[in-house]
Amino acid sequence: MDASIKKAYDLLKAWKGDSYIFGLDVLDQVGAAAAKYGKNALVVSNTTYLKPVADQVVASLKAAGVSLAGGVVAPDAKPNAPREDVYRLESYILHHNPDVVIAIGGGSSIDAVKAANALASLGGVITPEIDHYFGMNVVTEGLEKTGRKLRPVIAVETSASSGAHLTKYANITDPVIGQKKLIVDMAIVPTIPVFDYATTVSMPLSVTIDGALDAISHTFEVFCGAKGEAFDKVKEITATAIDLVASYAKVLVDDPKNLTAREAIGLATDLGGYAIMIGGTSGAHLTSFSLVDIVAHGTACGIMNPYYAVYYGKAIQEQLRVVGAAFARHGYIKADLDTLSGRELALAVAEGMITFGKSIGAPTKLNDLKGFTEAHITRAVNAAKDPQLEMKLKNMPVPMTAADVDGYMEPILRAAASGDMSLIKEK
Repeated sequence: MDASIKKAYDLLKAWKGDSYIFGLDVLDQVGAAAAKYGKNALVVSNTTYLKPVADQVVASLKAAGVSLAGGVVAPDAKPNAPREDVYRLESYILHHNPDVVIAIGGGSSIDAVKAANALASLGGVITPEIDHYFGMNVVTEGLEKTGRKLRPVIAVETSASSGAHLTKYANITDPVIGQKKLIVDMAIVPTIPVFDYATTVSMPLSVTIDGALDAISHTFEVFCGAKGEAFDKVKEITATAIDLVASYAKVLVDDPKNLTAREAIGLATDLGGYAIMIGGTSGAHLTSFSLVDIVAHGTACGIMNPYYAVYYGKAIQEQLRVVGAAFARHGYIKADLDTLSGRELALAVAEGMITFGKSIGAPTKLNDLKGFTEAHITRAVNAAKDPQLEMKLKNMPVPMTAADVDGYMEPILRAAASGDMSLIKEK
């Protein structure tokens, strides 16, 4: 077994213990896990390209004596978890009153179920409006105030991407204004996460690339802001995840059915989920929320992180050396990083990240995106001033306030649009 793959398994097992069902060919364990919570399960899944996965889960439930709530599989959420899908899934939960909810899919479907589960428990006693629950710990506060409990959720991840099956985050989109907002709450962490890495073989290449970039984004952004006791653990997680992605992402581009590479990228995205349970993401994630109408989340973050790295540069010198060394080992950075420091080091690592992105066919600047306009910069700048997203500004290693956004974030966005890093100002 590859040393980085073994290291990833060891890190995840040390974190989650026996509560996480993961690896190759583990789907048949879902039924027994669900039976611990009752005899009636609501299954939410896509039933076209994910039908084989849904069928295997339903068969596993039947073998364990668990019935399918309503006798049908509820349709999953559309990409980016639109708010109307949250309300629709809430209605399924309320109508069928299942003992356990099983979400099968990628980050959007799992996030929608997390939010719908919260609404089903709290909507009738606090408010049925999803906007109320955006921000940090609002769900927990509602549960403590009302004495209500959430239904158990088994999250069956099928896409190496967001780590939604492992985390306290639910990204929900208002498609009318094209803006994504975030629930951050330990109460919505899935009760039992499941990830059979073999299921990702059916994913389109674009989803694979997006997931690889998401793994880098989650670990890199958390590592940039890590401090104190968390620093060494996040350093280990980040170095392992980036080594896996740099080793295997290109393999998957050339051979999408390579199971070892599928396993490696799945483990890398799981490490990303681990990272964001230790610390928070920051600038690239914040900007990605305003690009939901033109690009997938991980790819948006992948575009933005090199440019934010330059802005953070002087505050993250050690992090840049760790990340830069990982990319350099795989040939994406040719410069001698030991001779560089300050902004020069940040620029070298940023260029290495961009070189990696190009190697897997990913866009590396905003102008590469079909549909990108000046309106997206305006939207991103305005969104960064929203108090509900203030946590992302504070999580930056070089923090911003809403008053700093025009002077410092807008130049980062313009640099990311054109690829001209000289536009980035240092605070």
